[in-house]
Amino acid sequence: MTDLGRLDDLPQAYVDALRAHNLLPLWPSLRAVMPADRPSPRTAATLWRYSDIRPLLIEAGRLTPIEKAERRVLVLANPGHGLDRMQASPSMYLGMQLLLPGEWAPAHRHTPNAVRMVVEGDGAYTTVEGERCEMKRGDLILTPTGLWHEHGHEGKAPVVWLDVLDLPLVYYLETSYHEAGPTQVANKNPLRRSSAYHASGLAPTKYLKRHTSQYPMLHYAYEKTRQSLDRLASQGEANALLTFINPETGSDALQMLGFYALRIGPGQHCRLPAQSSAMVMHAIEGCCDVGWSIAGQSETNLGRLDLADTACLPGYVSIHLSNPNADEACYLFLADESPLHRKLGLHETRA
Repeated sequence: MTDLGRLDDLPQAYVDALRAHNLLPLWPSLRAVMPADRPSPRTAATLWRYSDIRPLLIEAGRLTPIEKAERRVLVLANPGHGLDRMQASPSMYLGMQLLLPGEWAPAHRHTPNAVRMVVEGDGAYTTVEGERCEMKRGDLILTPTGLWHEHGHEGKAPVVWLDVLDLPLVYYLETSYHEAGPTQVANKNPLRRSSAYHASGLAPTKYLKRHTSQYPMLHYAYEKTRQSLDRLASQGEANALLTFINPETGSDALQMLGFYALRIGPGQHCRLPAQSSAMVMHAIEGCCDVGWSIAGQSETNLGRLDLADTACLPGYVSIHLSNPNADEACYLFLADESPLHRKLGLHETRA
């Protein structure tokens, strides 16, 4: 490969003249922005342990009342991007959010798309465009771009959930903002609730007219997700993978990020092939050992993903998962940027 000229090869007076006109030479930086053969991701393989996060999150609840926080969140920042950047990957933001009994996080809407994966506790709810979604462990709740949503807690113990947003992308595009709004009124139309989509392949209908919307299903109950995973596993392979989709169109549940549920059978192994997108993993039940590798190189061990732990791996790496438990299956929530990559024509997988 040809060695390109460096910036310090140029006379300083010439460099100063370029900068005076808001110009810079490409060739000294060309290999950095377009490296050979594969990208050089900044996203670092990172594991956030819930046992470390939870006491600090509970302490945040003591130190900062909800009125001073609006959303009480600890951001899971990837060190490869810098802790002040508030991002886990190029397009994904992660945060652990705490709501204490009796608290209410007021209604607002924003341009970034968001989902909530419930980590622990019960008695809390999220209301999205009038649909009240009761929050139970493992549930996935969507708050898409532009939809009003608020959170409340009527239970007796702390409730924690994992936020996943496409905030880094929306912020980079200079389109990130929020609006405050009034308390929502619960919608009483049963056809406009996620529970109307009770069975796959069936859509709610009234007098031969179907109600359709861009986001017809906002609440994916873990009870049904787990049943579906177990049913798939019982029909052949011990491992099963499901995609959270829009039940009206079959497309991904949200526009930019993809969300999945993975079951790894007792004592089983699973390999996720290398793809262009970064991958986030969160343990809903059980545990698994996580390793990753780049083609032609030896495997790197990230560690064990225990209950409620969260991890992020960069794109273009093969991911190796194994369930050390010989008696119980492991259930993971996954998130990636593949819908965005496909829209941009950049998505690829490698052996």
